[in-house]
Amino acid sequence: MLRNQRTIGKSVSFSGIGLHTGSKTTITFKPAEPNTGIRFIRKDIDGHPMIPANIEHVVDNFRDTTLGNGSVHIRQVEHVLAGVYGLEIDNVLIELDSNEPPVGDGSALPFVEILKKAGFVEQDAPRDYLEIEETITYSDKKNGVDMVVFPSDELRITFMVDYKNPALGTQYTSMYSLTDEFVDDFAPARTFCFLHEVEELHDQGLIQGGNLDNAIVIVDRQLSDEELRVLARKFGLDEKVVLGTNGILGGRKLRFYNEPVRHKTLDLIGDLALLGVPLKAHVMAARSGHAAHVALVKKILKVYKKRQITSKYQARPLKKGVFLDIQAIEKILPHRYPFLLIDRILDLVPKERVVGIKNVTFNEPYFRGHFPGHPIMPGVLIVEAMAQTGAVLLLDAIEHPEKKLAYFMGMDKVRFRKPVRPGDQLQIEVELVRYRSTSCKMRGRAFVSGELVCEAEYMAAIVDR
Repeated sequence: MLRNQRTIGKSVSFSGIGLHTGSKTTITFKPAEPNTGIRFIRKDIDGHPMIPANIEHVVDNFRDTTLGNGSVHIRQVEHVLAGVYGLEIDNVLIELDSNEPPVGDGSALPFVEILKKAGFVEQDAPRDYLEIEETITYSDKKNGVDMVVFPSDELRITFMVDYKNPALGTQYTSMYSLTDEFVDDFAPARTFCFLHEVEELHDQGLIQGGNLDNAIVIVDRQLSDEELRVLARKFGLDEKVVLGTNGILGGRKLRFYNEPVRHKTLDLIGDLALLGVPLKAHVMAARSGHAAHVALVKKILKVYKKRQITSKYQARPLKKGVFLDIQAIEKILPHRYPFLLIDRILDLVPKERVVGIKNVTFNEPYFRGHFPGHPIMPGVLIVEAMAQTGAVLLLDAIEHPEKKLAYFMGMDKVRFRKPVRPGDQLQIEVELVRYRSTSCKMRGRAFVSGELVCEAEYMAAIVDR
């Protein structure tokens, strides 16, 4: 069902302390125009710099998700983003007067409640969904992380954690519908950590605003009465810290029997917001954290960007194993007969690599004069075919590629391994080694029937058409 984008009905604010600084901080949500997306604004800095909430602005994901734009950073944005994404808000401006939002109770519930008070406004612009059509996987064997994304008609999440601690152990949860379950079943889930982590972070000058009202602290070692008193003084608690029978510092009661894994699901929802578009998929995660979530989002976005390129340039239905046909290539490259040397693009990984095909026929005009009686394809044209294939790879890297051209600046390590003859089919593989706004470096290899026939590295300048 086609749905329109939506924003909030009015500006709303929420104040509290920041988790790491312990200082008072205020967050303000404001309505935004269609296709704005989610954007953070630092009101406490001159010029009010803006940071879009997308994967390209993630600068740290060790213990939380931190966004940055140059020297301006905002840390621990995942709970805010989970609230916005979970309520299916497409466009909103989020102003902060600090480098972190209020921690609240350690969940997304305070943000959800204030956003619900603002109300929602449907906008006159269609919502663009990212629909998964093939399975995507991510694995980190070192940390025991596995994630799989399957096709689904809406966002579903299945999450499992397995910690070597009897107070937590193995936990599992499933969210079958973001619309129906997020607000009541996942938004209230609070952040959690182990006691040894809390002590280490506090001693490093972090989590100065952390207390037992905004985090679940799981005791992972034996504590004496004196250690309990030291903890009380360290965290400025008025009440006596007691070790409850449930293995949680202070004996705090859980909101759900599996609240920790529900919070991990909440974190994943917040990190999925960095896609910048609503996701239709079933995401299964085991033991994952922010670093794995960011890596998975990058893989999903590559699939999405490939689909955007295809829909923009490819008019005809494609055969299996073909990414762009010759009609689509003509829309991308400025070359024409007899110098358009690429017939098909088989695959493209945005900002990484591209695979193209050049069919070498006896009707090529250069065969009449290049070694008559012993026709071989000129090596310079093989390198040119590599460059044209690489130009397609720049589609995702350059803004408004139809207004740009790429000029050769230099070639290195050019090697011609075998002659290319009429009837051969060149499969050209080009990878992007380095990209800047005005130049790029690529590495290309050409094969015939699986055998390497040519390889080269080359530099190109990117100029206005």
